[in-house]
Amino acid sequence: MIIGQILKSKPRGVMTASPDDTLHEITLRLASKKIGAIIILEGANVAGIISERDIIRLIAEHGAKALDMPASLGMTRNVISCTRDCTLEEIMDTMTKGRFRHMPVMENGALVGIISIGDVVKYHTAEVELEVTAMRDYLATG
Repeated sequence: MIIGQILKSKPRGVMTASPDDTLHEITLRLASKKIGAIIILEGANVAGIISERDIIRLIAEHGAKALDMPASLGMTRNVISCTRDCTLEEIMDTMTKGRFRHMPVMENGALVGIISIGDVVKYHTAEVELEVTAMRDYLATG
């Protein structure tokens, strides 16, 4: 399965923020949408990504005053992205090796979606279940 197929089944749009938005503002967006990460844009360009884990690390290091810090101080700047043509296996491998759970999907330099580890697991499980069913059917029919 390719990432483009997964994106078709997801709601349109990606939650984004500005590098100047405070971590408090970002936590409110994360909570309201029940998501784990937000893409940070400078204009139309991906400047970074910030996740719940990043925010927790900053709070552990700086205490409650971390919530007043801008996203630019806590975001991951070297964002690894994929395209719609990447396969599920490629994304699983990249996320596992990089130890991250969210990946922006880019096309021609533009942000077109985001893939989470939850998406990857859901669709990988569905693929495995289809293969198992096909094998059982094949074995049953001889």
